[in-house]
Amino acid sequence: MNDMNITIHYAFLPQTDPDAALAFYRDTLGFEVRNDVGYEGMRWITVGPPNQPETSIVLHPPAAEPGITDEERTTILELIAKGSYGAITLATDDLDALFERLVANGAEVLQEPMDQPYGVRDCAFRDPTGNLLRINQAS
Repeated sequence: MNDMNITIHYAFLPQTDPDAALAFYRDTLGFEVRNDVGYEGMRWITVGPPNQPETSIVLHPPAAEPGITDEERTTILELIAKGSYGAITLATDDLDALFERLVANGAEVLQEPMDQPYGVRDCAFRDPTGNLLRINQAS
């Protein structure tokens, strides 16, 4: 196998309220907005850490795919409402400070910072849509 440089370019998370998603990812997490595109009443917002221009999260309208049925669309929206559809893990060099910033901004806490038995110190939140965000303490 050849040595290849493969990177993660985009990750996708659904958003059901583009303004709330923008406020959370830009204003609370401090991500920069890389793109904000509207089409037929929907918005796709691309955000990412300022120090990682090659890695982005696309906050997309859920169930916008033309090939899904109304029943499938309903199921997707139900899973999002339960918080069991989208997830991402982030990392920071100061977990406790980021935790406090998220709490101060009203983010929904699922787990306070703790040492996990598998060797990671992390915490967990839900974004305004209900997506799970785990945040690891970077080594």
